[in-house]
Amino acid sequence: MEPSVRLGVLNISDRASAGVYADTPGQACAALLREWLRTPFTLEYKVIPDEQPVIEAELRRMADEAGCGLVVTTGGTGPAPRDVTPEATVAVCSRMLPGFGELMRATSLRYVPTAILSRQTAGIRGRTLIVNLPGRPKAIRENLEAVFPAIPYCLDLIGGPRLETNEAVMKAFRPPG
Repeated sequence: MEPSVRLGVLNISDRASAGVYADTPGQACAALLREWLRTPFTLEYKVIPDEQPVIEAELRRMADEAGCGLVVTTGGTGPAPRDVTPEATVAVCSRMLPGFGELMRATSLRYVPTAILSRQTAGIRGRTLIVNLPGRPKAIRENLEAVFPAIPYCLDLIGGPRLETNEAVMKAFRPPG
């Protein structure tokens, strides 16, 4: 039987989508979800180019048609002209959660001074939480590790799926009661 919880990983990269290099960022993100979550889930996974209409369409598909409770994107969050993941996320979300981006930038600043160039964000589309991550596996781990403790409770609040973590490696925060 297929798990009822669906999660999405969307790697946004011109070069990975064209086969110029391997899709290591998306795979790294999927591996973290498998490591940290005790809840069985089905993964919706795709690699697409840095094209805002394509990103928006895939975010809508994952949220509305595939029914993903959480969609995590990798890549396209820098200041380069083709980095349009945050714009696509804003366009498809009804509410933004700027605290995610603030915490991720603060976390990254401990490692690299260029973290101030990052434009990661997060938002809500229906019962789906969309979180933008950077495009490098090391930074993906650092950033997702910082914000993940709040993700299960956020999903509870928006009517998304209940996610239970493997507490030996990732503790989620839920208020008592």
